[in-house]
Amino acid sequence: MATYEVTARSAAAPEKVFALLADGAGWAEWAGPMVVRSWWEREGEPRPGGIGAIRRLGLGKASSREEIVAYDAPHHLAYTWLTRFPVRNYRADVRLEPDGTGTRIVWGGTFTPAFPGGGVLMRRFFLGTLGGIARRLAARAERQ
Repeated sequence: MATYEVTARSAAAPEKVFALLADGAGWAEWAGPMVVRSWWEREGEPRPGGIGAIRRLGLGKASSREEIVAYDAPHHLAYTWLTRFPVRNYRADVRLEPDGTGTRIVWGGTFTPAFPGGGVLMRRFFLGTLGGIARRLAARAERQ
């Protein structure tokens, strides 16, 4: 198993950050260039983005499918990738910790590389991509 962890800080309260994070259909508005489109394939409990929800991020066949497996507003959201390549057994946990008047965002994950040597490459990908998404999440929550 390989791991990664990124952090960001937002001046916004955890409730504001969590509301954006849990709105899978709204990610295309703030998450950045890799998330051209975002939508719910299936709603979960609580609706729409709770446990069992499947969100899609990207474009058509090039989109990722992610199932929400933990939903504890406004502290913790976790998801697994249903898309099998380029990693297997992927799980990400996003924890929102009160930090003064704001929020510390801790986004970490574990995965098994789907190809030899993929651990280092995919770890760099997740650090860069999800680090950017965490920073954009923090900034967007501050603007709302």
